[in-house]
Amino acid sequence: MNPPRESATTVQMQFDDNSLLPELFGERDRNLERIEEKLGVALVSRGNHLMISGAGANADMARAALDQLYRRLQQGHAVDAAAVDAALRHAASGGARSDGDDIRTKKRRISPRSPHQADYVRALRGHDLVFGLGPAGTGKTYLAVATAVDMLMSGQVERIVLSRPAVEAGERLGFLPGDLKDKVDPYLRPLYDALYDMLPGDQVMKRIASGEIEIAPLAFMRGRTLARAFVILDEAQNTSPGQMKMFLTRLGEDARMAVTGDLSQIDLSPGAECGLQDALDTLDGTDGVATVQFDDSDVVRHPLVARIVRAYDRRDRQRGARRAASRAKPDDERRSRT
Repeated sequence: MNPPRESATTVQMQFDDNSLLPELFGERDRNLERIEEKLGVALVSRGNHLMISGAGANADMARAALDQLYRRLQQGHAVDAAAVDAALRHAASGGARSDGDDIRTKKRRISPRSPHQADYVRALRGHDLVFGLGPAGTGKTYLAVATAVDMLMSGQVERIVLSRPAVEAGERLGFLPGDLKDKVDPYLRPLYDALYDMLPGDQVMKRIASGEIEIAPLAFMRGRTLARAFVILDEAQNTSPGQMKMFLTRLGEDARMAVTGDLSQIDLSPGAECGLQDALDTLDGTDGVATVQFDDSDVVRHPLVARIVRAYDRRDRQRGARRAASRAKPDDERRSRT
């Protein structure tokens, strides 16, 4: 028996400032069309009135998303496709985005684009150690760097330390051209990219030269104590348990630490133990430690990225089910012969 279909409803909205409506609706109503496509509702505008028709829950989500976007425009911020998608994610979660979750850097104001991203920003501000886990494109590293820059600009920390394990280099590092910096920079480039997105280029270079911002391979962290710093370890799934323990114990006085990684993208040698998973198991329930898990619904890159992540997850589940069935088959055969 099919479940009963949710009855259609009509929701009316009225906007006080007509001058904001062209940007709210988008060029040729492209923002309204995006909401219609995502939620399966119909949006009809007449002057400063908007009528939303569709299934009750979806109509309410469309209203909540449009209300968020309208308030965003009232505060002087732009509305683009990414902002529309972010408002839809927050509306679908049943919550509204809070301006208090925004991150302010020299070049831009960054707003969490999903409920998990908002949880992550709050965790980064409120905990000494935060693990951000999930697939590529969910903003784990970007938001951590943005929070670090915000805290540096406001004087809450005195420096930023960004690190990554150069696992892909391995023994081949010596064959790359240039000095040591030239050899490791390709593995640290995503961290540079995030910084340049938040600070003017001359400030990035000046702060790197002064030591306010340090970008270094994980091996360079050994033997140090990092006090009054915001420390980020990216691609942490490629650490060993020993490396992870070494990194975590660098935490000094008045410091914050963010560890990001994707447990489905481990590049360690087959059979090697993952330091990120070991740390999660070991520190589970420890005071001062927060863990935020992202999923494919949080992917904020090209929409195809989310579909790619889901396709790989589906494949991995199918492979796991086949392996489990293959292991069980010999036992079933033995029981049938007896």
